[in-house]
Amino acid sequence: MLDPDTLSLLEWIAAGLGVVNIALLIFRSQWNFAFAIASVSLYIFVFFESGLYAESALQVFFIIANIWGWLLWRRTLQSASDEARVPVRWLDWRSRIVWLLAMAAISINLSWVMDKYTPATVPYVDTPLAVFSIGAQFLLAYRRIENWVLWIAIDLVAIPLYVYRGLEPTAGLYGGFLVMSLFGLKEWVEVERGQRARA
Repeated sequence: MLDPDTLSLLEWIAAGLGVVNIALLIFRSQWNFAFAIASVSLYIFVFFESGLYAESALQVFFIIANIWGWLLWRRTLQSASDEARVPVRWLDWRSRIVWLLAMAAISINLSWVMDKYTPATVPYVDTPLAVFSIGAQFLLAYRRIENWVLWIAIDLVAIPLYVYRGLEPTAGLYGGFLVMSLFGLKEWVEVERGQRARA
């Protein structure tokens, strides 16, 4: 068990790193991944100590996913005309529906498992957050604009969850993420329109 002061310090540092991560992501900089890896590494301990086990396990996935995403973005940058920023695009409608149905089905089943077999405090909120975050992370790695839509929905659910669990700095961070995700969605939509205009 971490003492409350140490846990609070880790949470504030992780939150600060997360803000830098999202700011770099909005402008499609590959360096967002370095800050993301540092932030989620700290959040493993913060969430575990708060009884949010699915969220804690999710951070381990995020470390791996951010390394993988970084490699994908680097490869894309090597073949892109703009060597500083990656191109973006939308999913087609069929892919959107399949993606949402798959995440919903996994969320329902995993929530039941977490409720039945673990001492998770709010499994029917915590687990879908984890599942949809994984989905959003994959969309981010593949540079799909829908990742921002998912992050906005995730932020809207996560903020009250973290307040309920006494994680006020994290709730504040996700409030900031919500604003930044709205800006990120707007930015990526405009970039995609510009790409189509130049094609």
